[in-house]
Amino acid sequence: MDRKLTLISASAGFGKTTLVTEWIANCERPVAWLSLDEGDDNSIRFFTHLVAALQSIDENMGEGVVGLLNSPQMPSTESILTAFLNEISAISYKFVLVLDDYHVIDSKWIDDAFIFLLEHLPPQIHLVIATRENPRLPLGRLRAQGHLTELRATDLRFTSGEAAVFLNEMMGLSLSTEEITALETRTEGWITGLQLAALSMQGRNDTSAFIRAFTGDNRYILDYLVEEVLQRQPDHVRSFLVQTSILDRLHGPLCDVVTGQDDGNARLDALERGNFFVVSLDDRRQWYRYHHLFAEVLYAHLREDQPDQVVILHRRASMWYEQHGFEADAIRHGLAAKDFARTADLLELAWPEMRRNRQGVAVLGWMKALPDELVNCRPVLSVVYAWALLAGGELKDVEDRLKSAERWLEATTNQQPNALVGMIIINEEEFRGLQSTIAVYRAAHAQALGDVDATIKYARRVLELVHEDDHLRYGAAAGLLGLALWTSGYLEAAHRTFADGMASVRLSGAISDAIEGSLALANIRIAQGRLRSAIRSYEQGLRFAKEHGEPVPRGTANMYVGMSELYCEYNELDAATQHLLRSKEEGERTGFPPNQHRWRVAMARILEAKGDLEGALELLLEAEELYVSDFFPNVRPIGAVKTRVWLKQGRFVEALDWAREQGLSGQDELTYMREFEHITLARLFLARFTRDRSDRALHEAMRLLKRLLEAAEEGGRTGSSNEILVLQALSYYFQGDIPAALVPLDRVLTQAEPEGYVRIFLDEGQPMAELLEVAVKHGIAPNYAHQLLAAFGQKQDRTPSKQVLSEPLSEREHEVLRLLRTDLSGPDIARQLIVSLNTLRTHTKNIYSKLEVNNRRAAVRRAEELDLF
Repeated sequence: MDRKLTLISASAGFGKTTLVTEWIANCERPVAWLSLDEGDDNSIRFFTHLVAALQSIDENMGEGVVGLLNSPQMPSTESILTAFLNEISAISYKFVLVLDDYHVIDSKWIDDAFIFLLEHLPPQIHLVIATRENPRLPLGRLRAQGHLTELRATDLRFTSGEAAVFLNEMMGLSLSTEEITALETRTEGWITGLQLAALSMQGRNDTSAFIRAFTGDNRYILDYLVEEVLQRQPDHVRSFLVQTSILDRLHGPLCDVVTGQDDGNARLDALERGNFFVVSLDDRRQWYRYHHLFAEVLYAHLREDQPDQVVILHRRASMWYEQHGFEADAIRHGLAAKDFARTADLLELAWPEMRRNRQGVAVLGWMKALPDELVNCRPVLSVVYAWALLAGGELKDVEDRLKSAERWLEATTNQQPNALVGMIIINEEEFRGLQSTIAVYRAAHAQALGDVDATIKYARRVLELVHEDDHLRYGAAAGLLGLALWTSGYLEAAHRTFADGMASVRLSGAISDAIEGSLALANIRIAQGRLRSAIRSYEQGLRFAKEHGEPVPRGTANMYVGMSELYCEYNELDAATQHLLRSKEEGERTGFPPNQHRWRVAMARILEAKGDLEGALELLLEAEELYVSDFFPNVRPIGAVKTRVWLKQGRFVEALDWAREQGLSGQDELTYMREFEHITLARLFLARFTRDRSDRALHEAMRLLKRLLEAAEEGGRTGSSNEILVLQALSYYFQGDIPAALVPLDRVLTQAEPEGYVRIFLDEGQPMAELLEVAVKHGIAPNYAHQLLAAFGQKQDRTPSKQVLSEPLSEREHEVLRLLRTDLSGPDIARQLIVSLNTLRTHTKNIYSKLEVNNRRAAVRRAEELDLF
């Protein structure tokens, strides 16, 4: 129990579940038990079942997870598990969580979830996994760390002595030692084979002949023995077993409906007491399941002996589930019964709740199982299909499904009775709002395809159709319209429209969406060069979160990432770092970590500002792998950010390759979506000039910058124009034309001073410092220029070693050097600096090289001699 995980892994029928059941009865800890099935690949269903299992021990356990599942946007697996772990950590007692039949899961995200869980498992919980196959977990590492207890088939096989006790004492047989040995040899200690053999031999006089009659592998033995067992049962018992084999879960009243009998509870109880391959799923003995192999063989008998009954039995199960509020089970059995019309009714009625719970993947599978001719005459169901396709990322057929629904709406609007023959409407409320719903999905579909014009067209259509009181539809449409305007570069209109949409969304109760909206509003303000307004947007998002209370809504941690980016521009690097740390802590506490790729981009920016270009590059590479596209326009591609770091490192070839891969040239038509990339291309031209003194490259840079400035100023994108003006000033500086350089410098200082820009100047290095000194002499923004020069001076003061070393230490290397002087281990230093161990080793190697030493102690001694501390 002091280890994290107990793993019981063996093929079917070795008694894994029975063993765990016996063990937990004596472990003196509360136990939560979750029996997994194929349907648990769905994230909503999995976490819902997990919470239900936990609440069997404590009805309040998992409330935070439930809050996340009910949030407007489906949180990440890591978010939910973090919330789960935080709740477990607050519990005062220890308990066990059992995951039975883990092998039925074929989902990488569940495997990743449990890897995360095991890495952060608090001492309150012990995890037990029973499976037929090795789970895709880091078992080798867990073994090496002493966190794993394993039981395999060799541990579970019955010895001859155990077989004798079971067969003669437990099952009431009188077998000889030779007969027991023969059975144990034939079954290889496989308890299922022994159990079925015992059931088959009860009441027989020819046990020796029976034992000689079967040979072969487990599958053959199972088929043979199940047949033997079934033939020996009374008709009503055999009928019950075969007919209920269609059910994943057995419940007395459900079994009564399916079989037409009235003794379901008693029958299940008798089967359990008689060791008849049923497993209890709850403490109250209300729900059971058959052993999977046993159920498979029973179902094979049903299909072979009573094929006409299969559909009837599934229909009965579906109707029972429907009456008792189990919509998903009702739909699943309805499809198995080929009861398509009734199942379509169920789907149409259940859709609003399934849409709220984001069950799009499950719904898509069900929709594909329905005949097209049935879906096409149901306008609401056609829209359900379109929604499920969007949710599943299958964009190709979305428009066809929307058109199918639209044809019925047009016939209704035009009052064409003949055209409406065959139309079926079950959900009247959804049908009444179908026109605006179709327009919303068309706008979302267009946005997913990158079709800005169509997004604007359909979003405006929704706004014409719905009243402002329809907060969710109105807010969604206004939000999509704002995003399209942002993508097009119409920033002020985008901000106004998107803010209007988010106000409606907030009124609808979707607080998480409103908080995430603050992120978009701040990004628009940053593009406009209005940094202080951007900070107010982030602060507003945090106010929304505070007013909402617990549980903290999704998106809250992202507000701190945005604040960090702004404080980095202000050159308040410690504050910027603290905001990122606060973001991470807040995300871990609430189960909603910040956007993973954006967090890394922000941290990379801080490392770059500190001179740690390798560390920045490593984070950017991670960010590229983690990037997930969303509805926000990707106006600062990570590839372009990475290229700028390459240029600072002098890696001109890699930067040039990037420009070629993107198909960029100085003659391109300029758009807002590629503005950041084209400014990066201008930097590449300038880098070529400073390296090769290529006049052509300089002229290309200046022509491109002139065109970029005109476009940015026309679009009110002051954030871009500030950077362009800085580069124009440097272009003239590189030519030696200082008077010409002061013209754009004057303009950018005038624009940047009220908003507090700093890094935009500092990042350009010594040439910009020299230009600022000239600006002071000419009386250009003297106070602001003095402040910037002071920031340059502070940066230089932190690297005094450049006067005594042939190659100075970077700021990051100074930080590493100071920590090398402490007693911290390498991994501890890496954690404190928030870098990987490999990055730390690179810094250490560079320090040793510059100090001309070969170990840590010598490095510290040499640094003390040079007064580097």
